[in-house]
Amino acid sequence: MSIFKSLAIIFVLVVSFIPRSESAISCSVVIQDLQPCVSYLTSGSGQPPDTCCDGVRSLAAATTTSADKKAACQCIKSVSNSVTVKPENAQALASSCGASLPVDASSTVDCTTVG
Repeated sequence: MSIFKSLAIIFVLVVSFIPRSESAISCSVVIQDLQPCVSYLTSGSGQPPDTCCDGVRSLAAATTTSADKKAACQCIKSVSNSVTVKPENAQALASSCGASLPVDASSTVDCTTVG
């Protein structure tokens, strides 16, 4: 099964379990923004692709409230638990793209400290 099909299945499962809030960013937006980063996060090296960085910057711009940051964190953590992500790529993703995300794209992030 391709990574994209796996992410689609994971997305459906994640969206089913994430509490919905009118003020928080949706998991579908988070996944849409970070989808171009999957190859880089799982097996890439060096600089992330431009399309990935465009998504990272878009996500950074969309996560301005505490509710947005917590929702994005929960989504990223859920998806990262289902995909093997290179920790060094997850930690460096935002800074490599010249952006600031509320969390690393990692399954080990503590979403209770995001805000």
